Amino acid sequence: MMKLLIATTNSGKKREFISLLQDLPLELVFPTNLGIHIEVDETGSTYEENAALKAVTLSKVSGLLALADDTGLEVDALDGRPGLFSARFSPIIGATDADRRSKLLQELHGKPKPWDARFCCAVALANPDGCVAIYDGEVSGEIITQERGEHGFGYDRLFWIPQIDKTMAELTIEEKNKYSHRAIAVKKAIQQLIKKL
Repeated sequence: MMKLLIATTNSGKKREFISLLQDLPLELVFPTNLGIHIEVDETGSTYEENAALKAVTLSKVSGLLALADDTGLEVDALDGRPGLFSARFSPIIGATDADRRSKLLQELHGKPKPWDARFCCAVALANPDGCVAIYDGEVSGEIITQERGEHGFGYDRLFWIPQIDKTMAELTIEEKNKYSHRAIAVKKAIQQLIKKL
């Protein structure tokens, strides 16, 4: 069975990738399974560049096909921020997801509503020879002031999807796999994975 290295240490992302890829005849492995402890600097100017940096680096180090993503929340009222810096939005060292959500609401305080936003994701699939393919996904919604839901991670509790009247954190993993930015991008990558299998 072919191994696929999922280039993340984020537990929330791990759960989503496993759920999305579980029906493929692949052995999913993570950097920690292989004793790889590399922090890839996200120096790219786009989600696509950052995802590619992670996938290519981890693929070369491991000798395996590697899948990586870079994701951001873009809020219109903040001119697209936090965007590429979504994971590093809070100035607090060792910031938690709750710290980042708090920072987001602080920045939005007093700005006119609705606070239109979108989650953007780029997924990169890389071979050890450096060949890389990129797949994108996006979902639109609004930022709300009251946290809702117990699932998900990051900004999910504040990201409301109007057409289903739920926040991302109110979705089960199965529902999230229908609507999320990451699911949309990964499903595009799956088509390429199937060809490789």
